[in-house]
Amino acid sequence: MSTTHLSPILQKLTASASYKVKMNKGEYLFQDGETAKGLYLLLTGKVQITKIIPNGKELTLRMSGSGEIVGDMSIFCAQSQYTHSAKIIEDGEAAVIPKAELNEFLKKDHQLTLELLEWISLQNQINQTKLRDLVLHGKKGALYSTLIRLSNSYGVASGKDIRLDSSLTNQDLANFCGTSREVINRMLSDLRKNKIISINKGYITIHNLSFLKDEIDCENCPISICSIE
Repeated sequence: MSTTHLSPILQKLTASASYKVKMNKGEYLFQDGETAKGLYLLLTGKVQITKIIPNGKELTLRMSGSGEIVGDMSIFCAQSQYTHSAKIIEDGEAAVIPKAELNEFLKKDHQLTLELLEWISLQNQINQTKLRDLVLHGKKGALYSTLIRLSNSYGVASGKDIRLDSSLTNQDLANFCGTSREVINRMLSDLRKNKIISINKGYITIHNLSFLKDEIDCENCPISICSIE
């Protein structure tokens, strides 16, 4: 187990955690609507942050891995509920910081307070840009921005091409876009016909990233915001 890529202050917080929980693939750390009990610091493994949207589809907001915080900004409210779910997609372990203990840490450590404020601000920006693409450009915008984000998180450059070093099913992409697999199938087919992308055994290679960016009026946000993680 390694926490070397956590900042010193978060390493200190992890060391003070009341307890740790095992994460088993397919289970949830917490679900939308549950009472928010605290924050989780992922030590190993990976979770998918999801939200059920009004049409009943599951919208994947991001994926979080080791060294990242998982929780909800509502944790700081007197009465709070999680506003999304954290589905475990890779076995691992997480340190748990209960709400009451977190409040005590924040009273004593101003640097920790600043780091958590930065985390909240970053999550807000990530969610806002994702929703902006969906609202302004519809399902196409959601797919194109997802491909751009994936290229920032998992892209391996080879000349002008960018190969995504993570195998994704069309259903995975549909969840990122809050739409059906059939809609994603059609849009991917169009992109392949126009030689914007190619797909080999589930691995996507982007041949024309500029096209995707132009189609959604990309603002070239920092990678810290424009990423899947």
